[in-house]
Amino acid sequence: MINRVLNVIVVLIITSLLISPIQTAAVSYPGETSAHGAILMELESGRILYEKEAHTQMRIASITKIMTALLAIESGKMDEMVTVSTRAEGTEGSSLYLYAGEKLPLKDLVYGLMLRSGNDAAVAIAEHVGGSLEGFVYLMNEKAEEIGMSNTVFNNPHGLDDHEEHYSTAYDMAILTRYAMKNPTYQEVSGTKSYRASERENGYRLFNNKNRLLTQLYPYSTGGKTGYTKRAKRTLVSTAEKDGVELVTVTLNAGSDWHDHMNLFNWAFNTFTTEEIIREGKINGVKDPFYQGKLYAKYSFEYPLTEEEKESVEQEVRLLSPDERWVKTGYPDPIGAIHITLEGKGIGVVPLSFEKVAKEEPSFLKKFWDALFMISGVKDSG
Repeated sequence: MINRVLNVIVVLIITSLLISPIQTAAVSYPGETSAHGAILMELESGRILYEKEAHTQMRIASITKIMTALLAIESGKMDEMVTVSTRAEGTEGSSLYLYAGEKLPLKDLVYGLMLRSGNDAAVAIAEHVGGSLEGFVYLMNEKAEEIGMSNTVFNNPHGLDDHEEHYSTAYDMAILTRYAMKNPTYQEVSGTKSYRASERENGYRLFNNKNRLLTQLYPYSTGGKTGYTKRAKRTLVSTAEKDGVELVTVTLNAGSDWHDHMNLFNWAFNTFTTEEIIREGKINGVKDPFYQGKLYAKYSFEYPLTEEEKESVEQEVRLLSPDERWVKTGYPDPIGAIHITLEGKGIGVVPLSFEKVAKEEPSFLKKFWDALFMISGVKDSG
């Protein structure tokens, strides 16, 4: 019972520091952006590198479809055949030119949704995955709440301006993309330049990606989603990777979004490097004789830092007071944690195991930690 209480206390302390992306002292971006709302975030840690009205609610247009694609992928129905409804066929705006009664795999619809931004595909996906368009919208808002999109309301699966209450923020869309990019299928779809769909009566469909960063302009682009409506103006989510640094940029209502994204990416790649602060495995340097040489870090911890910031990172090991009863009752897990700060602000926590626990089979709590750290952005293997 005592160990259970201690475990809960440690979990609560660490959870409170890890649920949200890390916000530390900002490194000033020397440029400007054309966007009304913008954010630049490092994907693995969630560190915010640049923001501008990032928590202001705005219309988001077709970047809505990131959530639609994600829910379709997570449904496990990608190989199922979808029958297109009259409602889907009649959807206005950008289109795959689906017709009522047509049948095609959900996978093809997801590619058409993300690459060609098909609004008809969005409705067809919603009706198949959610049972109805309205049911799917409910799932969208449930997922948004689950992953921490606290300033977002979805009312359709495509982003058209057919509802007043359909909006998000640059920050929330970065949170969504950060979550989605942990899914290998989403990564593949988002980063595909061209996709040939299944054969239909009058030939093949070929979907070419509208994201010019990916197809033409930026060699480090790994994917994203474009958007535009008359009310939202130009919206764009894009991801990029170089030398182990992975980034996401979101711009809302931006007149020059391609240049905004490339400039932000280039600045970040030239300014930050990913540094391994804690390595998974045995921890040395603990002076307490009870713990000395017997502590193991459950995870590695990496963080994007400027050259100047590397000297400002500090670590503090916090451990439970040894209890002789542990020999009989079992050792708590975690038994403590390394708290990591940058210029006095917390940036991460790595749980520690006692050696007798570290060598045992994974427990329920270990599985809990795996799930928690996936949500909080710390890699399973470092």
